[in-house]
Amino acid sequence: MTGATNYHAGLAAEDIAERLYTAQGAELLARRFRAGAGEVDLIVRLAGTLVFVEVKARKTLEDASVSISAKQWARIAATALGYLQHENLSLDTPMRFDVVLVDRAGGAEIIEDAMPR
Repeated sequence: MTGATNYHAGLAAEDIAERLYTAQGAELLARRFRAGAGEVDLIVRLAGTLVFVEVKARKTLEDASVSISAKQWARIAATALGYLQHENLSLDTPMRFDVVLVDRAGGAEIIEDAMPR
């Protein structure tokens, strides 16, 4: 895929992920939030919990499931901290880190609380 194709595929995958969360009653707080050297694809509030969402689009859901490195998780966590600071929220705020896997056919799966501990 070319850079432009990847970019548009990423936007389409984020749209799919956003629809999955809004169907559950989530409120979209931010899309492609940037802080420092990182970015979080979606930030939603669902049942009182902040959810930082990384969206991964690949040929298959299996390919997408193994595509987040430890370094990327660290950037996502740092960006989430930047969001909390930006919004004057406490580290005690209920939150989790999800991944939404999206395949080429538009199939999608939410993996809740996916960040390794």
